[in-house]
Amino acid sequence: MFKGRRTAVVVPAFNEADKIARTLRSVPGFVDHVIVVDDASVDGTGRIVRRSQRRGLVLFTHDRNRGVGAAIATGYAAAVDAGAEVTAVMAGDSQMDPADLAALMEPVVLGRADYAKGNRFAWPGVYRVMPVSRAIGNVVLSHLTRLASGYGQVFDSQCGYTAANRHALAVILSGPVFPRYGYPNDILCRLGSHGARVVDVAVRPVYGPDWHSGIRIPAVVAPLLRLVLLGMGARLGRGMKRRILGPRPLPLPELPPP
Repeated sequence: MFKGRRTAVVVPAFNEADKIARTLRSVPGFVDHVIVVDDASVDGTGRIVRRSQRRGLVLFTHDRNRGVGAAIATGYAAAVDAGAEVTAVMAGDSQMDPADLAALMEPVVLGRADYAKGNRFAWPGVYRVMPVSRAIGNVVLSHLTRLASGYGQVFDSQCGYTAANRHALAVILSGPVFPRYGYPNDILCRLGSHGARVVDVAVRPVYGPDWHSGIRIPAVVAPLLRLVLLGMGARLGRGMKRRILGPRPLPLPELPPP
């Protein structure tokens, strides 16, 4: 538990056989449930997870590759069923510093936010660590996502290091999550439509010497832009409705108590 709250960490993994054991060992001891979702890996990732002796570890396996967003949705649903009060996401490739997890969970546990997300750009020296192509793309998408979601105070929209309470998970799971790399933008737009409280937390950017991106830029640009533009259109529509009816964000859905 963390500050008296039951916690879970969702670990989406696809072909991470060389990193998944290190990731699982790094999850702090205060985490009650470690939920690994093997997104149809073909390199033995699931076999390595099954050998782990980590307390509270469970493994879910997709029968086909559905994408990181879909894997996270599977993990979120499992965390809700397990009664977790705060659920974080840590990628299976060890790109998220476990030392930042407590700071990420804290605003959610203390009731200051429904959803906390990492902001690597708030970390000193980020531009010396983050690859230039990743930084440029992230800055552009962050500005577009600000406009689409209404969260003008948040940045680094593509950072998947997050923590959420049960209210936020109810919003996120209220419909199909964008299955692939646009899922963070989809989630922020969905949370914005419900008026959920979202905060940024500085996290350390991690890019090891063997880092390589699994993102194929031509394949993701069009879906991401479409997703952001749809979110922007929906927000403009809500703005017009508010001017007519007054400020009425969608209520936060409720989940049964943990």
